[in-house]
Amino acid sequence: MDGFAQRLLHWYDQHGRHDLPWQDTPTNRRTPYRVWISEVMLQQTQVATVIPYFERFVRALPDIAALAAAPEDQVMALWSGLGYYRRARHLHAAAGQCVALHGGELPRDFESLAALPGLGRSTAAAILAQAHGQRHAILDGNVKRVLARFHGVRGWPGERSVEQALWSHAETHTPATRVADYTQAIMDLGATVCTRANPRCAECPQAAECIAHRDDLTNAIPAPRPARVLPEKHIVLVILRDEHDRVLLQRRPPQGVWPRLWSLPEADDADAASPMAARLARLDCATTATLPGIRHIFTHFRLHALPLEWRGVRANTGLADDPDSRWCSPGELATLGIPAPVKKLLVP
Repeated sequence: MDGFAQRLLHWYDQHGRHDLPWQDTPTNRRTPYRVWISEVMLQQTQVATVIPYFERFVRALPDIAALAAAPEDQVMALWSGLGYYRRARHLHAAAGQCVALHGGELPRDFESLAALPGLGRSTAAAILAQAHGQRHAILDGNVKRVLARFHGVRGWPGERSVEQALWSHAETHTPATRVADYTQAIMDLGATVCTRANPRCAECPQAAECIAHRDDLTNAIPAPRPARVLPEKHIVLVILRDEHDRVLLQRRPPQGVWPRLWSLPEADDADAASPMAARLARLDCATTATLPGIRHIFTHFRLHALPLEWRGVRANTGLADDPDSRWCSPGELATLGIPAPVKKLLVP
């Protein structure tokens, strides 16, 4: 075990996080399934945000068999608000593959595990390290930042050459013993001490040998993603409420944003919204209102949505046989996977 790992583990024993719900605690037992769910949820999302979603998810779907057998709407409803919804779809698909191909368990060999939907090199390594103590290096965003600063690796970690250099350092430092603790420790260090802004170098066990700290480069390393101008997209959300306060929802297509989630009908502009509303419901007794606009930033564009609402419409019986359209009562909204901005609009 090299000095980097020794210092990190000593710090972890005193200052690391030991009470996360996917770890061994007085009330929970660490299992491959719980580690897997947590690692997927932690992709692109911070621990504090993940914890309540994780606890709700594993309470409802406690094992792979339950996840594989669950209806898609239940899985998406449990994920609703956590964002990056393809993660949930991949979890659901991977659970089905585990039941069909791996005896209802997560594979314990790296190649088979990494081949499951949504599991790349780093996530598969983290699962095997934490669930089984296998020696595999990880390289999530927190680890990239720690290693880039410690070794003075310049450039944006998304660049292939920079990432390859960081993988090499990750492999070198990963010890043969206490792998589960080391894996959690290096993630904890990046999340709580070696933070993106205002790192607490005085509390870091690696500060004495950290090149970025030595050369006053913690603000420059790692380099940020190259700036880009996000395109703007403008739409109108059509809100149709009947006399029972049910709202019309449509399931989105499997590709594009919010895939397979339930959302509101969309029109390109206000002129197109009224004819669309008239096709979907009977408006002769309805009142109309324009609600405050909402903005949502995706990875590749900014969405500006203007909600137009019709109240007191009458359901169009022609939609009864459409499996991708449904009238939902306020109580039913909680049982469906609905994008967070849309749910906030429907359930203030």
